[in-house]
Amino acid sequence: MKNKTTRLTGVAWILVTLFWATGNLLWAAMPQQTIRGTVTDTQQNPIPGVSIRLLNSNTGTQTDLQGVFNIQALPTDTLSISYLGFKTLTLPVGNQTAFTIQLQQDITDLGEVTINAGYYNTTRREQTGSIARVTAEEIERQPVTNPLAALQGRMAGVSIVQRSGVPGNAPAIQIRGQNSLRNSFGDSGNLPLYIIDGVPIDSAPLNSFSGLTNANTGGIDPLNTLNPANIESIEVLKDADATAIYGSRGANGVILITTKRGTGGKQKIRFNAQVYTGAGVVPRKLDLITTADYISLRQEAFANDGATPTESNAPDLLLWDPDRYTDWQETLFGGTAETTGVNLGVSGGSALTYYNLGVGYQRETSVFPGDFKYTKLTANLSLNHRSSDERFRFQLSTSFGSDRNRQFDGSGFVSSALTLAPNAPALYSDDGELNWEDSSWSNPLATLYRESEARVQQLISNLSLSYAITPELEARLSAGYTLLSSEELTEQPIQFYDPAFWGNIRTRSLHLTAGRQSWIAEPQLNYRNTWGKFNLYALLGSTFQHRQNTGLSIIGTGYPNDQLLGNLAAAEQLTATGNSIQEYAYAAAFGRIGLHYARKYYLNLTGRRDGSSRFGPSRRFASFGAVGGAWILSEERWMQGLKTFLSFTKLRGSYGSAGSDQIGDYGYLDTYSATPGGGGLYPTQLTNPIYSWERNRKLELALELGFLNDQLRLNTSWYRNRSSNQLVGYNLPAITGFTSVQANLDATVENTGWEFEASTHLNSGRFNWQASLNVSIPQNRLVSFPGLEESSYAVMYRVGEPLNIQRLYRFTGVDPETGLYTIEDVNEDGVYNFDDRVVAKDLTRKLFGGFRNQFTYGRVSLDFLWEFVVQDGQEFYTTTPPGRLGPILQEDYDRRWQNLGDEAGVQKASQGIAALIANSRFRSSDGIYTNTSFLRLRTLGLSYELPAESLGINSCILFLQGQNLLTLTAYRGLDPQSPGTTLPALRMLTAGLKLNF
Repeated sequence: MKNKTTRLTGVAWILVTLFWATGNLLWAAMPQQTIRGTVTDTQQNPIPGVSIRLLNSNTGTQTDLQGVFNIQALPTDTLSISYLGFKTLTLPVGNQTAFTIQLQQDITDLGEVTINAGYYNTTRREQTGSIARVTAEEIERQPVTNPLAALQGRMAGVSIVQRSGVPGNAPAIQIRGQNSLRNSFGDSGNLPLYIIDGVPIDSAPLNSFSGLTNANTGGIDPLNTLNPANIESIEVLKDADATAIYGSRGANGVILITTKRGTGGKQKIRFNAQVYTGAGVVPRKLDLITTADYISLRQEAFANDGATPTESNAPDLLLWDPDRYTDWQETLFGGTAETTGVNLGVSGGSALTYYNLGVGYQRETSVFPGDFKYTKLTANLSLNHRSSDERFRFQLSTSFGSDRNRQFDGSGFVSSALTLAPNAPALYSDDGELNWEDSSWSNPLATLYRESEARVQQLISNLSLSYAITPELEARLSAGYTLLSSEELTEQPIQFYDPAFWGNIRTRSLHLTAGRQSWIAEPQLNYRNTWGKFNLYALLGSTFQHRQNTGLSIIGTGYPNDQLLGNLAAAEQLTATGNSIQEYAYAAAFGRIGLHYARKYYLNLTGRRDGSSRFGPSRRFASFGAVGGAWILSEERWMQGLKTFLSFTKLRGSYGSAGSDQIGDYGYLDTYSATPGGGGLYPTQLTNPIYSWERNRKLELALELGFLNDQLRLNTSWYRNRSSNQLVGYNLPAITGFTSVQANLDATVENTGWEFEASTHLNSGRFNWQASLNVSIPQNRLVSFPGLEESSYAVMYRVGEPLNIQRLYRFTGVDPETGLYTIEDVNEDGVYNFDDRVVAKDLTRKLFGGFRNQFTYGRVSLDFLWEFVVQDGQEFYTTTPPGRLGPILQEDYDRRWQNLGDEAGVQKASQGIAALIANSRFRSSDGIYTNTSFLRLRTLGLSYELPAESLGINSCILFLQGQNLLTLTAYRGLDPQSPGTTLPALRMLTAGLKLNF
């Protein structure tokens, strides 16, 4: 039996060996196939340099410039697709010979997401420049009108201030400080370059009647017509290496906005929807005195002055009800603003052609009384196509936005609420009409009859064509067109005025139209090749751009009746207050060379030659360039022993120059206007054909570290930007007949600073935690200004001091004898003038940043962002001195001077001229400035993802989003970021639903 078993076992081994040998012969006899494929990211951008290899084999290749690869493989082979920063894929070959592969970014691997650097893409690991990035996840759920408002506190070196809570107003933005001496309202000298899907748009706010009444609100921002829910990412380019390729346009930084696109691959049509609704209120109101204390204060003022109240100087004491009390803050800006948003999208297509289409609607009402509201409609289309051989690519993106703003800056209501006496008359009379109380006051609700509406429409379109001439060489053409039109109408009917004066009033309407249109064409050549460990990336291109701006403002006066208001044909008189057509032409040639060796040494060279029509014929062209480099030390052999703790170390630096031509058109020419009535000309501008480009030289050094397998990342950057050859309007003496002439000043402005970024993540089963911190410590100063003391700028600037300083008197307190504010007479000449303004108060932000956390457990996610700012600013005081018509803060009432010898913080109650002068000097002293730092819970979001499979859809997310929920500050006013009588940013709470099916 044993021998039989042994024989059977031996036979079995022989059969197995024969089958194995036969199988090997059969597999060896099978012909290999040519496997062809393309590799892209989730946005369908081709990824060059991706490693493609066969598992358990030494056979491998890389993708070319178009993300295409070819490899010989058997049906039994398995492809391994890997690229740093993306999740590795393994795909069995089988009978398939063509692959369309989409790699998912691995956010846990050094944050290695694809970054838009403008004319090319890079990654966190390989970037040599300073680029900040915010994704759709952080933008789309915030109920903001302007997408830049969603960036507050999220980027190092990027300062964004929401100057008003009225929808549609432009936020103030600076990237690494103020470079230009030009800092007036509407001036683009310090504004960054905005580029949307490769198309630049004019970043200067649109002029507005309502905005110009209060320049702090900033006008109408051209980004308002964008739909934040349609934005895929926003990148901000900061240093020379990142911005030099944009030449003159990148001096103040570059903001790249990329909209959402469809995804390739054979798939069914996908739909997505987002709906939200919410409410907003003013988060803070002031503690003003009550009627009893107000009446007491007014009587005290007359007693201190030895004066007698009359109906003209004291209607509040003699005509109005002394027992009446109205909370004017609650009445005039204490309402609830309602907001609603709807976004719908559809995407689909095949592996070669795919599309994304979306529409959006947003509506927001006001906290003011009356029917004020802001509405916006948007539509966007993205269409992508590539040929079957992957050599030709076509991409079209178009966005259209139309908004209608029935708002005004709100400063009138806010100012009235803070200055009206608490016993001021009722707003309406018994018959329901506005109450003017026998012309003893100005009824604040008269503003409701001053109807103002602004309509803005904007089209932004981009077409990109590319063709791979060889696997290494690609030709590309990018072309764009923008069209923006704005119309604003303000009507002032007879009801806007006190009926007692109707006989002397002529009704009027104000008409403002503006238009901007531009086109741009950029042909390019891209080359990429690899020789062993050496990689070369080269780019050569040119830019041709033309822009035309038009503006017309007309005032119509004297309408027969209010029904005809706005019909200019019915006006008795028309006055054109502005009529302009300006054209701007720009041309450039640019290039880039990127050199990589062994994935640890990186060198980036960029250059650009710019030409601008804003300079005279002899000064139109200038050259700009930069060099950037990076060294990944952690790839060196001598660093390998530290890898378990210090997993990533990178040094990078850059130096280069950018320029600026952000001045008015035709400034180098003599200009003339017709004399009134015609028949002659008079000069309106002096010629100066020799001024030239402003220069901005940028230097940066940075260290990037990763610890514990990059679970903790720390980035530190130091920068120095010097802007010289300042383009300003040089002030002239009145005897010349002109106020200024365009010229270059030999002044240099320097911005230096430190930027710190830290991020960490923790994954533990169903629990995920991500946190990030950014801190910026900027410094700004005027390095040099020859002849400053003899120039008109001596009242504004000091060499060695920041640009954003106030020249102030030195406050010496309240005189215990007189009870009035006092300031120091420095030269003791008995006269208070500019020579006594010896205090320079720096209002530049000393430190700012944000701290974000995101916690996810299962289907629940909690996300919040704290924003912090360290700064000095003007303390809030009511606009009139104590004792004059109008309230004061309860705190100031309690610490006012009352008796001889009092050590007080607030001067006595008085209506006298001496008190008024003392108060005016106090407001020009350092005594009114204080610490206006704050810590703000900028956003707080809670979301829950429903079990989508039970609903038959891909995903369903319920979310609750809060904005400006809590502000910790010692500032006494409404908002430390907003001027005293400007509506502050609202506290918003929204709830919504997001579906994908």
